[in-house]
Amino acid sequence: MHIQLVSTDKSLYRLCRETLAASRRTDWTLNVGAAPNGDASPDLFIWDGDSDVPLPRELDFEQERKNIFLVSRKKMAALLERLPMAAMAILLKPVNQVTLGAFLEHAAKRHEQNRARDVNSLRADRDEILQCLLHTNLKLQEYDQDRTNFLARAVHDFRAPLTAIDGYCGLILGQQLGPITEEQQEVLERMQHSIKRLSRMATAMFQLSVGRQVEQRPNLAKGNIEACIQQSIHEITPFVEVKHIQLSLQLTPPLQPLYFDREQIEQVLINLLDNACKFTPQYGAIEVRGYPFFWDRRIKVKMAFTNGERRMAGIQVPNSYRVDIRDSGSGVPLENLEKIFEEYTSYSGGQDRSGGGLGLAICKLILKLHQGQVWAESGEEGSRFSFVLPFAQHEAQLPLMSEPPHHLMRAGA
Repeated sequence: MHIQLVSTDKSLYRLCRETLAASRRTDWTLNVGAAPNGDASPDLFIWDGDSDVPLPRELDFEQERKNIFLVSRKKMAALLERLPMAAMAILLKPVNQVTLGAFLEHAAKRHEQNRARDVNSLRADRDEILQCLLHTNLKLQEYDQDRTNFLARAVHDFRAPLTAIDGYCGLILGQQLGPITEEQQEVLERMQHSIKRLSRMATAMFQLSVGRQVEQRPNLAKGNIEACIQQSIHEITPFVEVKHIQLSLQLTPPLQPLYFDREQIEQVLINLLDNACKFTPQYGAIEVRGYPFFWDRRIKVKMAFTNGERRMAGIQVPNSYRVDIRDSGSGVPLENLEKIFEEYTSYSGGQDRSGGGLGLAICKLILKLHQGQVWAESGEEGSRFSFVLPFAQHEAQLPLMSEPPHHLMRAGA
């Protein structure tokens, strides 16, 4: 199935490419640029309503089936006034990968049906039901954006009093308001740790809420990943001591400089350490390891659950830094290893390690912004959560809009 993205937005091209790559189908081809002229018409058009490229002048019912329109909410009314038939195939920007994937799958199935039999043979009631469902989908997208905007504002307001309480605890702990006893100091320190934990959760919720609406770029700077790991362990130490968990650390210095947003990577480490601490039983063990690693970006990282001694066995030169956080707690069911990093995902039960999909989802978001990756493995000896940071940060090299149409991308290649 040949798909033409009519847009000048490189980030939108990257989203379409990732969406197609995540599909089980292998017969996709994606081209980006202006709509081609002549008889070489693609099977499906994806129009960027916010781009400078011209939209089609008019659509009939049959043409509507070959188009998907991506528009911002403020421009939707103008588009529908100009192209009423477009209402059956509108996705509101910012578009998420799940919704776009569902629309593309539907378009692919419809394309297969059209090749197998004539469109006129479709029953009229099926088309009417489909039209109602698509209109309903558009309304649900509007409601979802309203909900997201409300949540972002609420969480933003929620963080302010947390910051104030943390400051008050700091004043008392610094004995600027008078001397305190050792017991009071211990209680205040635990209170401050809980406040910081709530603050991190609020920050994560805010980032997840606005992440799809604004283009986020981490504040990359040359950093010391070893010091970052040490600080994260210091933050989590009180929770480790309460459960008498044995925590071991083994770090191999990176071979090249690492550029990352220290605050965000510390948040990733704290989230993963907190997850490990939460599900490690009393007197259990948590092992943290950091080492140079060869990461093949073309495939998902799927490593055997070993002690990690194989990492230097290949001839590949390490191109990233990998951190493993292994615990002796309950494992994650194999069918849920990828789901636990999705937003608001939970597979229920007393041993549910997804945590509602908040802490792990923000880890995935941060690592994606850093062009890295995070994943989980589970075995008889517990679970291991790992992530990689590339040594070199490069912007994705996208094809120029002036390139000829023979520059095609086959998803999954």
